[in-house]
Amino acid sequence: MGKKLIIDLSKLEKEDVSQIRCSYKHHPENNGVKVLLEKINFALICRKCNTAPCVSACPRNALEKVSAGNSDEKILARAEMLCTGCGTCAIACPFGTIYTDLITFMSDICDVCRGRLTGKEKPLCVQTCPNNCLDYGQVEIKDDMVEVFEDVVVKVPAGTLWEPFL
Repeated sequence: MGKKLIIDLSKLEKEDVSQIRCSYKHHPENNGVKVLLEKINFALICRKCNTAPCVSACPRNALEKVSAGNSDEKILARAEMLCTGCGTCAIACPFGTIYTDLITFMSDICDVCRGRLTGKEKPLCVQTCPNNCLDYGQVEIKDDMVEVFEDVVVKVPAGTLWEPFL
């Protein structure tokens, strides 16, 4: 069992995530945690329709379903250079769960610092998190935890039925 990034949503909701730094070179404004939170919110909200009316409604072909790690499941991704922010996908969603701000751009990926950590070192986001909202290490998935992406585990607020529709 490998190490995973553990995110405590109940603590993180109260934090200013702009203080948390990211070492991933493709986050030009160093906003890796914001991007990861958007992906988590979308993974926990989207119903993952087989027909995906949001994809077919996009006039610019900016949406597609892509693999979510090692799973056969697919999640939505938005092509950064094609999306104009028209909102047609949000209108087409039969569940009203698409918010254009939550569909991740394909270029924004958290790699959980794979290959950049040595020994007991933790990712920069964990080191700079002010309230221990983030952690990195071995984890046993419990009832109040959901593994939303490969190597990313979310601890959900007590009593909340947050489950990804995978």
